[in-house]
Amino acid sequence: MRAMRVRVDGGRRLRFDDGTPVTAASAVAPLGDGWLVAQDDATIAAWRRPGSVVPVRLLPPIEGLDRFSEAAGTKRLKPDLEVACPAEVDGAPAVLLLGSGSSPRRMRGVLVRLLDGEPVATAADLSPLYERTAGLLGLPLDQLNLEGAARHRDRVRWFQRGNLAAGIPSAGVDLPLEALVAAVLGRAGAAEVPVARPLRYDLGDVEGVGLAVTDAVALPDGRMLLSAAAEDTPNAVDDGPVVATALALVDDDTVVAVAPLPEVDGHVHKVEGLALRAFEGGTVHLLAVVDDDDPGAPSAELDLRVELG
Repeated sequence: MRAMRVRVDGGRRLRFDDGTPVTAASAVAPLGDGWLVAQDDATIAAWRRPGSVVPVRLLPPIEGLDRFSEAAGTKRLKPDLEVACPAEVDGAPAVLLLGSGSSPRRMRGVLVRLLDGEPVATAADLSPLYERTAGLLGLPLDQLNLEGAARHRDRVRWFQRGNLAAGIPSAGVDLPLEALVAAVLGRAGAAEVPVARPLRYDLGDVEGVGLAVTDAVALPDGRMLLSAAAEDTPNAVDDGPVVATALALVDDDTVVAVAPLPEVDGHVHKVEGLALRAFEGGTVHLLAVVDDDDPGAPSAELDLRVELG
């Protein structure tokens, strides 16, 4: 494999302007002059702009709640938005968010666009699309867990989290972005979105725990960087102790390089969201967000520098 190196150039903890923590950061994408950060335990996203972090409503309250946790017995209600990638609506920039699909409640898509400078969200149930995706990947619906996606030109590659213990590989499928946007806006049916090219990835393991994809970002040349976590859990849905994390460079279905993510202050950070800042020669600058599976702690945001070698 090609040599690749990952460095952490800086990091911050994310809090809203009122001091409340941004928790369970699961995805990030550019929006206007800032970044939209999804929280997988909430119906609210965080719009991180220069000098400000403000809430953005993505979905109506669910049974009167906007935040969900295992401790409160409400985890089953959470929308589990795990994907955020750049999109367009009628030529204007937008962000496409997608649920993990790990339960019927988590099979929704959301589009966020700016109208008169203010973020406005539109959501739709995409259950038929998730069911067809599971079928194409050869998975039962109860093992579907689509945790990441990367957009390259007019296509989106949507990634399934794998699990070595359960014999489920990390995998991806390709979808046309325009059809996805149309389905979320209600301009076409979710069953009409084409799903194609199931691809499988062997990212290796750490201490016998398989590395599984948590998000992805496309480079201008079409290659993709995947974030991955070695999470000690018996299936592809439940959380567990994270042994190690890494980035993987892939070219279509070929794993070109895998490099460990450095620990920060002795802590293994589970990166769940990636966004591209810049690509200069053989160096990639990424913005990463972290879900440490601690509902009381503000999520971290990391500046990553990847030397492709």
